[in-house]
Amino acid sequence: MQAAAAGQAPPVEQEGKVLTDLSDKIDKTGCYARNESSQYPMTNLFIGDTRIGCKSDADEQLIIHVSFMEFVKVHSIKFTEFNRGAEPENNPTVVKIFVNRYNLGFEDVDDVDPTQEFELGAEDLRESSDPCMLKFVKFQRVKSITLFIEDNAGGDVSALGGLKFLGKTVSTTNMNDFKKQG
Repeated sequence: MQAAAAGQAPPVEQEGKVLTDLSDKIDKTGCYARNESSQYPMTNLFIGDTRIGCKSDADEQLIIHVSFMEFVKVHSIKFTEFNRGAEPENNPTVVKIFVNRYNLGFEDVDDVDPTQEFELGAEDLRESSDPCMLKFVKFQRVKSITLFIEDNAGGDVSALGGLKFLGKTVSTTNMNDFKKQG
């Protein structure tokens, strides 16, 4: 309860593990999207209102790059449908995930093996659905995640209402904390 009072999301227990919402660890200056609609930018994904999520612009493909302020272990990702499922044809169906890849563009996604891939159904995107589990061993030291929404349920554009990463921070040594000797 202290975490919620401090402005952080409360921990979540999943499969016996205590996980936290990593939203407060996202480095918003390092995030970007490719082919995003100017009316529905990717920054909307993290505000908690699925009515104003993120949409692609020219076609169904969308790249969302999320950078973290520190290394994190990501256990699962919660994808939420746009506007409570009002446009089901725009729901993402094929999502490829890349870890610690920077400046990934549409010309690169076929040349690089994804860290993991999801085929999503409408039931996976409901607010009440469980998060999508990741191959945890491949998401142990994550500084950034790039999501490539490759396809959707038949719409002209893809739309996502919310995005949440669940996991925990990685303990590291900050060399700046040490004092110079001598």
